[in-house]
Amino acid sequence: MANMTLKRIGVFSIAKIMGVVWAGLGLVIGIPLGLLMMVFGAAMMSMGNEGAPGAGIGIGLGLFYMIFIPIMYAFMGFIFGLVGGLIYNVASGFIGGVEFELENTSLEYGAPPPPPQWTANQYSSGQQM
Repeated sequence: MANMTLKRIGVFSIAKIMGVVWAGLGLVIGIPLGLLMMVFGAAMMSMGNEGAPGAGIGIGLGLFYMIFIPIMYAFMGFIFGLVGGLIYNVASGFIGGVEFELENTSLEYGAPPPPPQWTANQYSSGQQM
């Protein structure tokens, strides 16, 4: 077992990861919300002209939510990852980094098999296929 300390992190590296993770969260939130808006918009349109004159906006808003929310979450995740990485690096300079313990769980490392040995006469016989 090896004890290690994480003293500094790559700010842009953590920002990119956070952007992708938050974009995934935006998809999980945006798609159901957009579908819900589209269903309610379609239901309002089916009521006829007198039911709700602006019901088509619900369908358009649903599509907008499906696209805009993941993009907005990705941008927010990138910014929060950037700021969080900077704050972590400053704080770890004052009080040290995060300590963690690593353990090798593999039972035994075996050497990889040798590469295949090709013979020269295999291709130099001049035979055509």
